Amino acid sequence: MKKDTILLGIETSCDETAVAIVKNGREILANVVASQIDSHKRFGGVVPEIASRHHVEQITYVLEEALQQSNTVWEAIDGIAVTEGPGLVGALLVGVNAAKALAFAKQKPLIGVHHIAGHIYANRLEKEFEFPLLALIVSGGHTELVLMKSHGAYELIGETRDDAAGEAYDKVARMLQLPYPGGPQIDRLAELGEEAIDFPRAWLEQNSYDFSFSGLKSSVINTIHNAKQRGKELRKEDIAASFQASVIDVLTTKTVRAAKEFDVKQVIIAGGVAANRGLRSALEAEFAKTSIPLLIPPLNLCTDNAAMIAAAGTIAFEQGRRSGLELNARPSLLLK
Repeated sequence: MKKDTILLGIETSCDETAVAIVKNGREILANVVASQIDSHKRFGGVVPEIASRHHVEQITYVLEEALQQSNTVWEAIDGIAVTEGPGLVGALLVGVNAAKALAFAKQKPLIGVHHIAGHIYANRLEKEFEFPLLALIVSGGHTELVLMKSHGAYELIGETRDDAAGEAYDKVARMLQLPYPGGPQIDRLAELGEEAIDFPRAWLEQNSYDFSFSGLKSSVINTIHNAKQRGKELRKEDIAASFQASVIDVLTTKTVRAAKEFDVKQVIIAGGVAANRGLRSALEAEFAKTSIPLLIPPLNLCTDNAAMIAAAGTIAFEQGRRSGLELNARPSLLLK
């Protein structure tokens, strides 16, 4: 009988200090997250230096809480998985150095994990993967379509050429003077508004799976400025609904087309914007018209957490991949 694999995961790539303990890459024993939203809210976005300081303050407490919640002793832990990139370099360094110190002190294997691989594997905490599968990653820093033919094998078939979807959400939210984080605020307003403004869709070249949201963002900004100059009042709800409709239209259309072209057995959604209710509903409606299963993680696994890092780390661990104590933060790490 195969022995259970228990990994401790650490995630500090941005503004969430998180530690989790996961069994066999599928079962969460503990998943503790210390959020910094209140600290960054007054600045309208994440301040890297403040994020790093908070990680230093919180990492020990979060680690102790995870061990206590899971009722796990160090002898039972097989390895330590940590986000090595991409992300804010100062924030990443806190998690990486904590993981290295623990690996050295407890004599445990160390596994560096790509942050986006973590978001992908958050889905496996809910349901086993079926290959080939297509992953749509949508977050503040990433908008990508990734084809996977086996565990740990990532083929990038489409990516954003400028702003990520989540970044566009945050910039439009600032224009509308909505509180941080802006994405959930726009999603909420969009439900109350109407698609009264025909904002552009950037389809790019025929058959392209790349994305572009900078033109849409500029169109929203120009529409707001022009209305102000004419003394015309635009409803924030309608701007939000029209903007979100454009983003969702492009994301869903390209994802469905790619899923059919590559004949995948499963489609998964990952990243913070996967929590967007409008996007979730639209994807569910579109994939209900196909025979391709759609997997969307619960809201608590869409945003940054360490269970997803331990889940992705489990695959790397079982494949024999290890990191040495020379592991360093890699803020621009590519998924491969």
